[in-house]
Amino acid sequence: MEDIPGQIHPEITNDGETKIKEPNKVLLFNDDYHSFQEVILQLVKALRCTIEKAYDLTMEAHMNGKTIIYQGEIKECLRITSVLDEIDLHTQIII
Repeated sequence: MEDIPGQIHPEITNDGETKIKEPNKVLLFNDDYHSFQEVILQLVKALRCTIEKAYDLTMEAHMNGKTIIYQGEIKECLRITSVLDEIDLHTQIII
């Protein structure tokens, strides 16, 4: 079965119970070290998204202290965080 980014997968546990596996998430944390422009441009590079989308995510992180910028496959989470790490943005992957 091919995975679709953001898709939720059922998982059978050892006791036969079915659990729903949530997608992996990348969190971006607000900081006082980077300008809005730096964060926006790095998000465009990491997420391959529009400037408008990157702006919205940057504002959400600024206003809430953090925001989920991606949900999906762990491989893509790692790629995204590695791009954001290039300028030392604070991220976290939730598995």
